[in-house]
Amino acid sequence: MSSKKPFKVTGTKVVYKNGLLSVSSDVVVYENGPARQFTKVVMKSGSSILAINDKDEVYLTEEFKYAIDEVSTEAVSGGIDGKETPLETAKRELEEEAGLVAKEWIELGLVHPFTSAISSPNYMFLARNLTETEQKLEDSEVIKIVRIPFREAVQKVMSGDIKHAATCTLILKAEKYLSLKK
Repeated sequence: MSSKKPFKVTGTKVVYKNGLLSVSSDVVVYENGPARQFTKVVMKSGSSILAINDKDEVYLTEEFKYAIDEVSTEAVSGGIDGKETPLETAKRELEEEAGLVAKEWIELGLVHPFTSAISSPNYMFLARNLTETEQKLEDSEVIKIVRIPFREAVQKVMSGDIKHAATCTLILKAEKYLSLKK
């Protein structure tokens, strides 16, 4: 498929912007049609980390998420600050949220969770050879760390108990990666 855009943006108006996201309204003209209006949300890029200890247990977070109005079970995740690399963010977030430091880091790719209207790249990492330290939560974070067998995490993804898109993808990619390493 060609990477050439089949349209031209003729106008953009930023509707809302803060440190986490911006919302814009774009006027788009397609080669074979009239002008249309699109709304685009650009969110801060982030990293998600699946930490697995030597007992084959994973560390997940449970945190109330305002947007979905419920507690969500997720991999450790956080936004990329300033000029941090995705790996630097992953290391910082793992220590802050889970109180863990990893000696081994494996990149498992990038996901775009919702491509029709939201740009929010999320980098995925597998963290191994863990050392426990102390959580360093931000004032607004109320995070419970849960440690469960990796197989149980895979089952929770398949049953729908874990719904966070990046976490689901990360757990299933980690399962495939680890099965190929055996």
